Amino acid sequence: MLLKRSINARAETLTEKPSFRNLLISKRCLVPADGFYEWQVTPQGKVPYRILLKNEELFSFAGLWDEWLDKSTDEVLHTYTIITTNANDIVKPIHGRMPVILSPEAEELWLGEHETQEALLALLNPYNSEELKAYPVSPLVNSLMNNTPAVINSL
Repeated sequence: MLLKRSINARAETLTEKPSFRNLLISKRCLVPADGFYEWQVTPQGKVPYRILLKNEELFSFAGLWDEWLDKSTDEVLHTYTIITTNANDIVKPIHGRMPVILSPEAEELWLGEHETQEALLALLNPYNSEELKAYPVSPLVNSLMNNTPAVINSL
């Protein structure tokens, strides 16, 4: 399976965008993660932060998937997008938006076959601030060439 770069989808406009509206109905997925990065703009430049659960467990982002034919290569491409929402109190000082993190209970609803659109949209909220932590990390995280554990070390 070939994955192309993901594009974030705003929770607030999912039903307005033709490219996402149909995916919300039948192509919902979970994107597993142990953290994510956001960059805080400061007078000295952008500072990357790692945001994760306080218990450092794995979690899932709410996602949408699709597959489509690249007419230039006749290759079927498998893609996904992570849904974003307004930032919670932990993320807000760093960045105005954050990915939608689903609780284990919400994961089941998100993947359910019989949920209404309204019920699905109701899941797309900022995650509980009290369950997250954030810390600045090395600028090494800014390059895919730096695929080492050092990118998550606290500054």
